[in-house]
Amino acid sequence: MPKPLTTRISTKGQVILPKVVRTRRGWDAGMELVVEETSQGVVLRPAPRFSATTTDQVFGVLKAKGPARTIEEMDAGVLAEAQRTWRAGD
Repeated sequence: MPKPLTTRISTKGQVILPKVVRTRRGWDAGMELVVEETSQGVVLRPAPRFSATTTDQVFGVLKAKGPARTIEEMDAGVLAEAQRTWRAGD
């Protein structure tokens, strides 16, 4: 079993996370973390990059030009783009 890592709380309330943990998690200086207090202790996790939205805030934001497309036309467009992208990777 690996030896537990320890750190100290500074007089300013700052905690230094061990480099091995920061590296493994991909956490760089300035990264925002969510601090959650649980009955087991404190949990740190990356803060969301964007605020939560509802479907009402998102639907219809991008205005389409021309007539509405059918599901079949949309499926064909997605398939064509996937094939084009896959071929470009060759």
